[in-house]
Amino acid sequence: MAVGGFGGVDGPVSSFNGKITASVVITCIVAASSGLIFGYDIGISGGVTTMQPFLQKFFPSVLRKAAEAKTNIYCVYDSQVLTSFTSSLYIAGLAASLVASRLTAAIGRRNTMVLGGLTFLAGAAINGGAANVAMLIFGRILLGFGVGFTNQATPVYLSEVAPPRWRGAFNTGFQFFIGIGVVAANCINYGTAKRSWGWRLSLGLAVVPAAIMTIGALLISDTPSSLIERGKVEQARHSLRKVRGKDCDVEAELAELKKASDVANEAKREPFVTIFERQYRPHLVMSIAIPFFQQLTGINIIAFYAPVLFQSVGFGNDSALIAAIILGLVNLASILVSTGVVDRFGRRFLFLEGGIQMFVCQVGVAVLLAVTTGVSGTKEISKGYAILVLVLMCIYAAGFGWSWGPLSWLIPSEIFPIKIRSTGQSISVAVNFATTFVLSQTFLTMLCHFKYGTFLFYAAWIASMTIFVALFLPETKGIPLDSMNSVWEKHWYWRRFVSG
Repeated sequence: MAVGGFGGVDGPVSSFNGKITASVVITCIVAASSGLIFGYDIGISGGVTTMQPFLQKFFPSVLRKAAEAKTNIYCVYDSQVLTSFTSSLYIAGLAASLVASRLTAAIGRRNTMVLGGLTFLAGAAINGGAANVAMLIFGRILLGFGVGFTNQATPVYLSEVAPPRWRGAFNTGFQFFIGIGVVAANCINYGTAKRSWGWRLSLGLAVVPAAIMTIGALLISDTPSSLIERGKVEQARHSLRKVRGKDCDVEAELAELKKASDVANEAKREPFVTIFERQYRPHLVMSIAIPFFQQLTGINIIAFYAPVLFQSVGFGNDSALIAAIILGLVNLASILVSTGVVDRFGRRFLFLEGGIQMFVCQVGVAVLLAVTTGVSGTKEISKGYAILVLVLMCIYAAGFGWSWGPLSWLIPSEIFPIKIRSTGQSISVAVNFATTFVLSQTFLTMLCHFKYGTFLFYAAWIASMTIFVALFLPETKGIPLDSMNSVWEKHWYWRRFVSG
């Protein structure tokens, strides 16, 4: 059977699924808080770029364009310099995520998270005190390195520490903290928007989530898999006992982890070469397709530019920021839904339901904007229709929040054998950043030229990715990481690539 749940798969690890202990809950919450910095940055960037004092200091041409009465609603914020402020972080994150593969193998998942937090902290301080565009971009690049390291290490950390039966729920914590970061940033933007120095406070306060996650990461131990990979067997035993419970016999699980690590070490092959072998074709395809598709849902673009977008369709500055906060809260609530059902109904169900929901909403927004603002986008949109756009965006954000949001971090972190796990996650994060960079660099121009067609563009991609999941993604709920190969062996298409 290609797509059913495999809760009963026989495998060497199936007898030690592990219980939910206070220690594993605390460890996973602390690790997942790494998502705060990514979320805060996504939320803060869009709000700051609508603040007049910020635009006056760094991007005066945008204000001049906004003052021209003949500009249509879609083109007000179309500025390559402005979008380079947002997207420079993603180029840095792309570079960092590729380096992070070797880094997590050499110094461990936890230490990579600490390094990411410290780098982000430095970038936030520079941005808060920026005197010119060069300083601003340099700060953004440091933020990008910080996010690149943490986004690579954290999902793998969560998947390795969580009990297999509840891995999905624990892993969604990362996306939940990204959501908290977005909402916190939107609230801060709302509070600082009226002040001439408000943008400095918004950008500088990024040191707070960075400090929280860095201190938190220092207080937890590394994953047993990572410690064994680096030859620290005693520490791995202690770490495993800590997360599985003191009264739990961890020797069988430890032996299995050691066996997987020994197999990986015997191969002595470069992981970036190994991952391109035929037997890992399904893993490679998923590590590229899942993050690529996640960005082509259009969610990050809508999150970055939510205040800009809502201003463009008729909300005032304050109302646009409130609308962005509402969008963030809906997304946050929907992630909790995912946490509750991902290990019950499985990954595929959420992907398919969320995909259909997002598709309908994107088409709805496109039709609404076409009818109300005209093909050229020069007509005013009424307040009632602007609110309807917000409602459709909220239903869309909910669909994303319980599907492509958390699952795009979960799937790549759980499908790889240990010898290519860090490499696979690096490729996944790099693809995520590369796609985000291209989309964030082009979204405002696309909005200007495609107008309401931008939303149809994303709707078409959502339809494609939903079909892809239906055909090619097997169910992975409840499968221990070291037994994951059985999923591919039973799949109607991938079994031809995977050796027994």
